[in-house]
Amino acid sequence: MDTIGFVGEPDHAVFWPVAERLSARGFDVTFHRPTDPIRGDEVADLDALVNGVVHPEALAALRHADRAGVPTWNGFAATTALASRLVTLDALATVGCRVPDVRFDGPAEGYDPGSRFAWDGGPTLDRSAPFYVERVRSEPVDHRYYAVDDGRETHMRALQIRTAVADDDPLVTDTDVNVRLAARVRELLDGLSARAVGVDFTRADDGEFYAVRATPVPSFAGANMHRRVADSVASLTTIGA
Repeated sequence: MDTIGFVGEPDHAVFWPVAERLSARGFDVTFHRPTDPIRGDEVADLDALVNGVVHPEALAALRHADRAGVPTWNGFAATTALASRLVTLDALATVGCRVPDVRFDGPAEGYDPGSRFAWDGGPTLDRSAPFYVERVRSEPVDHRYYAVDDGRETHMRALQIRTAVADDDPLVTDTDVNVRLAARVRELLDGLSARAVGVDFTRADDGEFYAVRATPVPSFAGANMHRRVADSVASLTTIGA
């Protein structure tokens, strides 16, 4: 029986149902809380490792997996790269996305303070930000793209996520996949050698889309991709290959 380890909370809204699907297929599934150190020998005993959170302990577990030759979803390199806001913006620009401008010379009108890493808190009043990111949003909506590679093909979903509550409008709705944006997301996924990625786009005043963030640990909230994610994780092992 192949054992798959998940780094994340056991009650995760998506990864718990995914774990249940994998258990039904005959996998032994274990969860490791991201706040607890994970030993290298624990990782080495796994047949695959799934990371569900951007956290220093999770990065350490992924590094252990790479050293032990344990397949990961997603790997240390992809997770580390997209944990950095500046590296993320550069990666998005490299695959052809339009990205916000970044400046390092202090606050300026039309720019918001940025944080270096995904686990950093925002800048406080008593210290300046390390950099500032151009404010490009023209509507209170993120256009979120989820891409999942199941080892055979890449599955894509697009959602509209409201960033501000308005009347009774739903916070999450399906939307048509923009072929041009989807191609950029797929290229990012392939370039990172990752199994899944989430990318947020926002529309600017000129109607064009900017890519504003990406994550190697998508929440998949509202995407209804449980089976796709389970297929992707299973394909890392000898049973699912």
